[in-house]
Formats: sequence, structure tokens, C-alpha cells
Amino acid sequence: MKVKEIMERAGTNQTGRAIAYIKDALDEMNISSETHITTQRMDINENQRFYDVPNDCLKIVDIRCKSHNNEDGKYRSIPRSIYEPDIVDEDAI
Repeated sequence: MKVKEIMERAGTNQTGRAIAYIKDALDEMNISSETHITTQRMDINENQRFYDVPNDCLKIVDIRCKSHNNEDGKYRSIPRSIYEPDIVDEDAI
């Protein structure tokens, strides 16, 4: 759809204002929906605490673990810790 068609549907004849509204709408859509998401699956190993994150990773959206807080064998999200842990980390790097 072209800008002229959007202006006709919106009932406006001010091109600058219409373009500003279109840019605002695109920004709102970008905020509300994530784009360019890929899924990376990694196996966890016993007694391994740290894992390498892929170099092209910009943001981790969710981490899921099988059988976490359930007996069904389903994948569930691991809750994110907001606060510093109370327990001292002996393995901290």
C-alpha cells in the first residue's frame, strides 16, 4: 500500500503528518513483536555450569528446560532472577 492510499483511507491531505503517523505505527509494531528470532537448542551436561552462547546472539528471550518443576516431561521456562542471589557463588568468574 502506498502513502497516498493510506492518506485517502485516513481522510487526510497532509503528507508530512501521514508519514510521521506511519513511522510511529511501524515503531509500535516493532516494539510489540520480536523479529529475526532463531531457536538454538543445546544439551545440558551434568556438572557443567557455564555454556558458550553463539556469537550472533543479541538477546536471550527465553530458556526452557525439560521436566523443570513438573513430572510430565514437558519443556517449561526457567524463571529469571531479578535480584542478586542470597547465596554466595563459589564458582563465580
